[in-house]
Amino acid sequence: MGMIEKVLSTVFGSGRNALVETVEVFRENAENGAERDASVRAATLEQFGREFRVVRRGWFDRLMDAVNRLPRPAMAMGTLGLFVAAMVDPIWFAARMQGIALVPQPLWWLLGAIVSFYFGARHQAKGQDFQRQLVQQVAQVPQVVDNLRALESLRDEGAETRDPNPALEAWRKEAA
Repeated sequence: MGMIEKVLSTVFGSGRNALVETVEVFRENAENGAERDASVRAATLEQFGREFRVVRRGWFDRLMDAVNRLPRPAMAMGTLGLFVAAMVDPIWFAARMQGIALVPQPLWWLLGAIVSFYFGARHQAKGQDFQRQLVQQVAQVPQVVDNLRALESLRDEGAETRDPNPALEAWRKEAA
């Protein structure tokens, strides 16, 4: 008995599992890896939450947001208006276009830069808002999963209270 005990304590260690420790050198412990992954995900969500925190806005900020929403619809409607004007009164339209033909080239470049920067900044702001909303929705995932589990348990409880279906019960027993 002493020799078997000596061999087993050599392989498995005294009070610890040398075999498991040796295997963990070559292969990651799945449970410890899952814990590390969960802590990294939680830290990432917390950091995103701090970065994209919702800030209360005052009346001036809301007014500026409303003003910022005007240029795109105004340009779209203005362009459609030009098409309508060209069809309704071609001579009036041609006179206006002759005036536009006199605009110097540097002024067109300046207009292009202003419009590009406006839409670029707007695109960046909308992208950040999208990321903020995405983080908020991802943070709700655990609650949704819990709600789904609760609903499934209610479904399972409801199945037990119904009248038993002999054919279904026989099928379940056969499948098990």
